[in-house]
Amino acid sequence: MLRTIARKSLTVAAALAMAGAPMAANACTSFLLKAQDGAMVYGRTLEFALPLQSQLAVFPRNLTIKGTGPDGSAGTGLEWKGKYAAMGANGLGLPILVDGLNEKGLAGGMLFFPGLARFQDVGPGEAKNSIASFELLTWMLTNFATVDEVKAALPTIKVSNAPQAVFKSAVPLHVTLHDLGGKSIVVEYVDGTLNIYDNPTGIMTNAPAFPWQIAHAGLYGNLSANEPPPRKVGDLTIAAPSSGAGLHGLPGDFLSPSRFVRAFTFVQNLPPLPTGSDAMKAARHILNNFDIPPGAIVTSADSAAGGGVSGFETTEWTAVADLKNGIYAIWDYENPTPRLIDFKQLDLDAKAVRLIPFNQQPSYIGLSK
Repeated sequence: MLRTIARKSLTVAAALAMAGAPMAANACTSFLLKAQDGAMVYGRTLEFALPLQSQLAVFPRNLTIKGTGPDGSAGTGLEWKGKYAAMGANGLGLPILVDGLNEKGLAGGMLFFPGLARFQDVGPGEAKNSIASFELLTWMLTNFATVDEVKAALPTIKVSNAPQAVFKSAVPLHVTLHDLGGKSIVVEYVDGTLNIYDNPTGIMTNAPAFPWQIAHAGLYGNLSANEPPPRKVGDLTIAAPSSGAGLHGLPGDFLSPSRFVRAFTFVQNLPPLPTGSDAMKAARHILNNFDIPPGAIVTSADSAAGGGVSGFETTEWTAVADLKNGIYAIWDYENPTPRLIDFKQLDLDAKAVRLIPFNQQPSYIGLSK
């Protein structure tokens, strides 16, 4: 079923219906920035307690890819030949993209969506037309150039509840996707039903489902980058104690709805960005606001939060992608210096997926002498 927020208004009743949905602390945050030179810059964070051991991954053109069957057996699902080269970050050493972009400027990521994501039932005769949830972004980026192409193709395949070995179940996720034309969508499978939402905000976080996030953001229409005037009470003037009073009430916690509102507010209040380089810089500063230090979120093995392990949920890595110029940059918890890969410097006609570790230790620049 195709649902778009552009065609159907969101009502308070719908928001209330979703209010009981779980909001576990799985704190990925993503957005899209638009520069005046036509560049589009996508940024996101990835938070987890379970170490995903991500690497950079480069998928060449014309690569044959075999999907996972509904029972979790590798290579027994949909087989396709990738049309476009794609690059980004993988997870758990798998030949998949958790996040990334392709050579045509289609970019996006998979974000955790526990408690709500349930994919499609796939019968024995449909296995060869199905992929696992964790293969969804790879299928999109290697096959399509635009958001509209993905919207048209998604209903023609099945995304199954195939278990993943580490998670021991289907990986609960949803997908944010953007293209060079500035279009964005959110893809969510809830109760076995495909939902595709147009997303003019370009923002996505985690649960609840996307329509709830939009309705909830409407509660913060009072926020503004402009300073409110002092209040007058008779002869008394009461002024704000500092700058920033226009954003008083901006939610500062790490819950998904709060992060959605913060990202939306920061993106909407940006000054004009002349170039993709300017947008990359702005994206990094926005992303800094979602960096989670250890100790802020405690996870336990009996919860879906953080991948079902006991520990602390932290920002494992953060990435930005310039869709127009074909650049993907990433930095991790250990090293805040961005590491970059560029389509112009890669072999896009290689014969196999290339995995590139980015776990370099940070170096300090001495300025004492």
